[in-house]
Amino acid sequence: MRIVWLATIVVGLATAQAEDDNGTYGFGRTPIEAEIKALDIDVMADGTGLPDGEGTVAKGEELYYQLCASCHGITGTEGPNDVLVGREPREGFPFATTTGLSRTIGNYWPYATTLYDYTYRAMPFDEPGSLTPDQVYSLVAFLLHKNEIIAEDVIIDKNSLPEVVMPARDRFVHDNRVGGPELR
Repeated sequence: MRIVWLATIVVGLATAQAEDDNGTYGFGRTPIEAEIKALDIDVMADGTGLPDGEGTVAKGEELYYQLCASCHGITGTEGPNDVLVGREPREGFPFATTTGLSRTIGNYWPYATTLYDYTYRAMPFDEPGSLTPDQVYSLVAFLLHKNEIIAEDVIIDKNSLPEVVMPARDRFVHDNRVGGPELR
């Protein structure tokens, strides 16, 4: 058994070396277009990249209790993982000077579209990327409502979400870099 395992490694290394000569460095393969498209799901602060779909607070509440409460708590304020709900402090932005403050959606996140982007890509923790756009819009609506940012009857979609003004929006410096060779 040990000899077969060792032979497999040697053959694998020889194959990797041959591939290195072709510029692939013996790792992975060239992705197909569908794989690239599946990962090209970023959402910008202005809403660019948001998909079609919509969500409501009521539907988001159902989904939250099913998919999120075990990690973020029944109310979103107790964890065991990140606290999602909380507006304190309501005045100022003392995160650099006051220790122990929870950075929540309601007091720290600058853009509502970031909440969509992160939830769509990374949640739920045990199945990231498994939520539909409608489910994500609903979860975002519920969390924004719980943080006292939108009313209960607001429908969130690709047009309304970028219009949501987060309490901490003016507390961050806008990144105006455009990229390219001029950046070092």
